[in-house]
Amino acid sequence: MNFTKAQRILLYASALWFFGEGLFGPLFAVFAEKIGGDILDITWAWSLYLIASGLLYILFGKILNKSKYKTEAMIFGYFINTIFTFCYIFVHNSTQLFILQIGFALAESISTPIWDSIFAKNLEDPEDSFFWGVAGGQSHLVSGIAIAIGGLITYYISFNALFIIMGVIQAAATLMQARLLFLKKIK
Repeated sequence: MNFTKAQRILLYASALWFFGEGLFGPLFAVFAEKIGGDILDITWAWSLYLIASGLLYILFGKILNKSKYKTEAMIFGYFINTIFTFCYIFVHNSTQLFILQIGFALAESISTPIWDSIFAKNLEDPEDSFFWGVAGGQSHLVSGIAIAIGGLITYYISFNALFIIMGVIQAAATLMQARLLFLKKIK
């Protein structure tokens, strides 16, 4: 069993992406408290993100289903997520955090269903649990490592340093995903 070039790009870029995103991990609650939020603000921000992303997944899944620009849309989703990551630096209250969470929901709902679709289309057997295990397992592995590192960065340096590092890593992952545009054949 070998991964196709498209699958390798998708997996390496998503591993890098999950590492960048994972740096924040559970520090979200600490950050929300730092900007004056309380337990209800954290709850509402996370709830808003999940509800918005759930609805937008369905919407963009339908809109982009027949698009011939899926790869470009996926990369755009990664790109705007990267921009929103840098925007954490400018968040100073709960309202701004809520708005940012909606932005993340938008970005994720554009990119993730397409990522899954491209990955699945490049499988010889879409029900191959090993390939899906690699796709799911690698995100947990790199996120687990990233959470520990993110805590160290925040503890010894600052949240702003963490957000800059996250954004740079996510920008690199976005550029890595963009390599898909240059493949001759993506199913």
